[in-house]
Amino acid sequence: MDWARDKAIWPNSAHSRFVDVRPHRWHVQEAGKGPTVLLLHGAGGATQSWRGLFPLLAERYHVVAPDLPGQGFTRIGRRLRCGLGPMAEDVAALCRHEGWAPDAIIGHSAGAVLALELTRHLAPRAIVGLNAALGKFEGVAGWLFPLMAKFMAVNPVIPPLLARMAGGENRARELLASTGSAIDDEGVALYHRLMTDSGHIDGTLTMMAQWKIDGLLARLPGIETPTLLIAGARDETVPPKTSERAAARLPHGTYRCLDGLGHLAHEEAPALIFDEITHFLDPILEGRSAATPALYGS
Repeated sequence: MDWARDKAIWPNSAHSRFVDVRPHRWHVQEAGKGPTVLLLHGAGGATQSWRGLFPLLAERYHVVAPDLPGQGFTRIGRRLRCGLGPMAEDVAALCRHEGWAPDAIIGHSAGAVLALELTRHLAPRAIVGLNAALGKFEGVAGWLFPLMAKFMAVNPVIPPLLARMAGGENRARELLASTGSAIDDEGVALYHRLMTDSGHIDGTLTMMAQWKIDGLLARLPGIETPTLLIAGARDETVPPKTSERAAARLPHGTYRCLDGLGHLAHEEAPALIFDEITHFLDPILEGRSAATPALYGS
């Protein structure tokens, strides 16, 4: 991605800046005052994923959102640091460098997995996962997909080829619709821009090739941080049952399923997701008792 070229179309670009914290050069967006909330996008996305939710949250909290290494405008410094453990270490290092002590972490899909892994390095008072990718591929996909990602990540010809094969915005719209979500034209155009950028594709494939969550899944019963897992009932990428099962394994986990929304629920209905998040977070961040699953809904 080229900031000089793409800045004009990038959402919330007025709040963007670049930070060098080894080993990466990070693109971050920061706005608002109050408790610090860290936003972590999913694999294949970037800070554009928060275009509707970011300004709503910034009216209430101090919000920070980085592009993950190799995705969006964040440049990878070391390719071997794109797995879950190293990435969590590097995001924590970025937070320490910037003086951010996140009171809450909100993650989408793989970003929700990263949010939970960050409890090893940071001390958030709450976590919110949006269609959290807390399951593993089953059957042949369990070994075939990671193998394909590894092959494509080490072959320098593949990312430019995939970028050229991405097609027009209608193709992007079809792929996004396959997640169970229907997002607006701006969102489609932004994903199309990401899908046609070989650097972004390379960063996403590199992350996928190194992504292993078995250790985190085994640790879920030991994560004491109050956690809300929100799932879209129409999610075709991560089945809602994945979040329901994970919430049941977390000591202070709450599960919430929203009708009519898919994998990109926070992009389809940012105001609704904002209400769900603040209903959960505010009692915790204000020092009151958190909403219980019985009251909150399950």
